Amino acid sequence: MRTVLMVAEKPSLAQSIAKILSRGNMSSRKGLNGACSVHEYTGSFIGQSAHFKMTSVCGHVMTLDFIGKYNSWDKVDPAELFSKAPTEKKEANPKLTMVKFLQVEGRGCDCIVLWLDCDKEGENICFEVLDAVLPVMNKPRGTERTIYRAKFSSITDTDICNAMNHLGEPNRNEALSVDARQELDLRIGCAFTRFQTKYFQGKYGNLDSSLISFGPCQTPTLGFCVERHDKIQSFKPETYWVLQAKVNPEKESSITLDWDRVRVFDREVAQMFLNITKTAKETRVESVSKKEKVKQRPLALNTVEMLRVASAALGMGPQYAMQIAERLYTQGYISYPRTETTHYPENFDLKGCLRQQANNPYWAETVKAFLSEGINRPRKGHDAGDHPPITPMRAATEAELGGDGWRLYEYITRHFIATVSADCKYLQTTISFSIGPERFTCVGKLVTSPGFTEIMPWHSIPLEESLPHCEKGDLFPIGEIKLLEKQTSPPDYLTEAELITLMEKHGIGTDASIPVHINNICQRNYVTVESGRRLKPTNLGIVLVHGYYKIDAELVLPTIRSAVEKQLSLIALGKANYHQVLEHTLDIFKRKFHYFVDSIAGMDELMEVSFSPLAATGKPLSRCGKCHRFMKYIQAKPSRLHCSHCDDTYSLPQNGTIKLYKELRCPLDDFELVLWSSGSRGKSYPLCPYCYNHPPFRDMKKGMGCNECTHPTCQHSLSMLGIGQCVECENGVLVLDSTSGPKWKMACNKCNVVVHFFENAHKVRVSPETCDLCEAALVDVDFNKAKSPLPGDETQHSGCVFCDPVFQDLVELKHAAMRHPMHRGGQGKRQGRGRGKGRRPGGRLNSKKPKDKMAALAAYFV
Repeated sequence: MRTVLMVAEKPSLAQSIAKILSRGNMSSRKGLNGACSVHEYTGSFIGQSAHFKMTSVCGHVMTLDFIGKYNSWDKVDPAELFSKAPTEKKEANPKLTMVKFLQVEGRGCDCIVLWLDCDKEGENICFEVLDAVLPVMNKPRGTERTIYRAKFSSITDTDICNAMNHLGEPNRNEALSVDARQELDLRIGCAFTRFQTKYFQGKYGNLDSSLISFGPCQTPTLGFCVERHDKIQSFKPETYWVLQAKVNPEKESSITLDWDRVRVFDREVAQMFLNITKTAKETRVESVSKKEKVKQRPLALNTVEMLRVASAALGMGPQYAMQIAERLYTQGYISYPRTETTHYPENFDLKGCLRQQANNPYWAETVKAFLSEGINRPRKGHDAGDHPPITPMRAATEAELGGDGWRLYEYITRHFIATVSADCKYLQTTISFSIGPERFTCVGKLVTSPGFTEIMPWHSIPLEESLPHCEKGDLFPIGEIKLLEKQTSPPDYLTEAELITLMEKHGIGTDASIPVHINNICQRNYVTVESGRRLKPTNLGIVLVHGYYKIDAELVLPTIRSAVEKQLSLIALGKANYHQVLEHTLDIFKRKFHYFVDSIAGMDELMEVSFSPLAATGKPLSRCGKCHRFMKYIQAKPSRLHCSHCDDTYSLPQNGTIKLYKELRCPLDDFELVLWSSGSRGKSYPLCPYCYNHPPFRDMKKGMGCNECTHPTCQHSLSMLGIGQCVECENGVLVLDSTSGPKWKMACNKCNVVVHFFENAHKVRVSPETCDLCEAALVDVDFNKAKSPLPGDETQHSGCVFCDPVFQDLVELKHAAMRHPMHRGGQGKRQGRGRGKGRRPGGRLNSKKPKDKMAALAAYFV
């Protein structure tokens, strides 16, 4: 019996596909990485009986990055990143050990069927999976085929079974186009980002962005927002005048007429027209025309249109809308949500999809009428050759999907029903009037057949006051005629929907990446999302774009990226060479980068006007160890300390608060210590600003606080305050937070584990002695007599946090932030003993640890 490995893109998809193919008759088990399950069943595969193993990955298995030394911002010239710096594929999420998991499951398999999403990213992941699995699979006999690719657009029984019966091959060209995009974005983005971040953050203190990033797609996206901002700023309102006439066809009613000249910009001319028309007492009907008009039903729904509507009508950001759409797809409610196609293939089962909606109370009557009377073929749209348009695949209720999920699903369903509905038809009546020599018009619309507007009422023709029945030559009395003074108004800031339209029009990004680019410019603090989901550029965003325009407009204009996207599409079609496209594009951007670096003073002049230099920013906090003057704490992102006398800047840990730590000094460099805290429920630890940026010992890395410092005698170091190995992560040490009393805690210096203990204790100290059972440091605890939880009203006790039964009920494990899915266990009291909790400075385990701290440190260094 052959063994067939099948791999989907997400665990939930693997389960759904396995359930359909096995008809529910499968056994499931957890994989070794804990995140993916394996579903097994027997069946037939290409005419032979086979044992199937269905599992999944979690998105991309690998990610592209520079090799080790080129990841250092300080040691590498950003210009080297264009060609010299070698790249390598690394595991996208090392904690998931996805390669090892795939190899364990793939070992001994005869065939592999790839059920990755059917888009370019999916094809790329196919080859990542093959690279991991092929070396451990059984070798094929002769020319026997072992690699198969399933093509599907929805998680329905019909589509999945059909895909299984018509297996193809993965597309190497599409995978290469994704590799090319990844490498271009990595090399170009990193080079520009590193240079401008270091240059400007070293000069200005209130940029309020931890990263001044550049992206070949992200920057033109920001450019559109700033272009609209510039139009608003440079707009000068103009006054104009409009003639407005009202006629009274009947005694009780009046209708307002529109002037055929629309408006004039000269007051005296407008007054002249008013004087001419005021002499007339009656208006004469010059013509009456009636015309049947049609409002077309919408084209079938693609990704870009769904994102536009989600933002404009449902108030959802593009990234959030895409996440909801993907969830609806994996649960089988809608077809694949990433598609550029707006045309249904001839063989698409429209009636089958419509039947699914026959019992929904919101549109049951409309659907049943279509099923009995027949449906209209949807309009002929664009066929991009990827997936069918986004379509509801099964019925759902609001209770099943919840708020936003239901709102998006309801829109997708209404849009689908509208595509098979009739067009909306209405009768348009236009009456032309004359008042003296001037012509006026009024238009009325009367719906004759609502068509698709019944299911999409927001598209319906607005009800207007009915026009009088009249014929050419009829006379009506004039109610009033007056001159209105108005002003031209500036355009508004771009909405997300308008930005998506511009990006699609200019070929910036793909249907899958457009939401990511918009989200990036928001997260970088280049734009803010205002009411009505309008994108207003910040000072930083405006200055950056103006600077790019000043130095090299092509960095921000959409033209060059649009040309690159076309080249990437040609790679996917097999019409362009991967290496040539990569080499040519990088060469262009390398030249642009060198010119940008040489001309950076042009952008700097704009920065000087908008932002304050470091020396003028922030407030005095702690003393510099070199000049003993106060350094200023700059709170704006990225938070840092700056000594204006020495002209040195020291980076600090982010996303927390910084305050002076009791005016204590580091014994190595005499800098005053500061205390970083993530809040009362989180971690806090002291750090020396100099040691944090310039590690004093060879086993320390940049960005380590006192809780990871291996100084042998400093009272704040790991050597003095470390208690034992972390209960969850491999390399962490639980360190006493000596500032946390009376709600004492110890926190891991690597992960987010926090252990609360000895609440209301008067003093907690780490003893030089260690536990005989688990080698953790003992803890001395002093309680006030009134609040002592110790047995026999004792106030002092010394023991092991993990092993001592007296301490067992006084210790509680928590997490400082959201846990990683790989972490085991949960919140609550610790049960039983630790798992060999010896203190391990630097993370190295000796077979027998010396109990004396100094001896331990000496053994470590030797």
